Amino acid sequence: MIKTYHEAPKSLFRLMQTHTDGDYALVHLFESDPAYYNLFVQALARGRDVILDNSVFELGEAADGPMFAEWVRKLKPTWYIVPDVLEDASATIDRFKQFISAYPDLPGKRIGVVQGESLSEAIRCYKALEPECDMLAFSFDFSWWTDVFPVGGDANTPTKWHSFARGRIWMLEEFLRRGVINRSKPHHLLGVALPQEMKYYSSMKKLEPDNWGWLRSVDTSNPVVHGLKGITYTAKGLQDKETQKLHELINYVPNIEQVQLVVFNTNMFRRFCNE
Repeated sequence: MIKTYHEAPKSLFRLMQTHTDGDYALVHLFESDPAYYNLFVQALARGRDVILDNSVFELGEAADGPMFAEWVRKLKPTWYIVPDVLEDASATIDRFKQFISAYPDLPGKRIGVVQGESLSEAIRCYKALEPECDMLAFSFDFSWWTDVFPVGGDANTPTKWHSFARGRIWMLEEFLRRGVINRSKPHHLLGVALPQEMKYYSSMKKLEPDNWGWLRSVDTSNPVVHGLKGITYTAKGLQDKETQKLHELINYVPNIEQVQLVVFNTNMFRRFCNE
């Protein structure tokens, strides 16, 4: 089973809890939105699994160390994602080591994010972070994956989103083939380019459970955003992706048709993860 977490507007928070395995918090919203923060306090009180994110995808730069550590101490999440630097292995390693040195005893379990501008750099980053992490995470949109799978290069890569989906699958396969993955630790997928990517991991977890048992979970707003935009998942997933970021819709109140479509997409995504 691949556990699912979906960011959603506050108006849909409790509904989404009935369709997911845990809740995903964006730290940059806490200060300005106490109601948003309190949803996660209540979730933890109910025994829900909560991942606290450093908001690098939303803002382009992760929350600064002292601020992030303060919110980790206050919320006491199940997991927290150590601040990282997009596609920069060296900067991510440096920032990771500085953070855990300054804040070695934060509540919750530590997640390190693999970054890098090439496969070799991503591997170097993984090896540097892994010994100090409770879980490792992989982003969905490394730009250099379009060099490996050029857009329009074949019928399976009509858009950059297909390049990203194929790229992460390829990278994880390479990590496995080269013996990089520590299969005794859980791993997490940060977002998805296209939801059908999850079908591959689901099939591999069934075909090769010893090789793929380490893949624990995924977070994404993809089924929610597309539902709010009136876009329905098909049995094949999506052929394109809306670039709307969920945090910009955090106060959005959908109509009943949008809610029904969000639930439909969310259930389809769960099927893709666990067919």
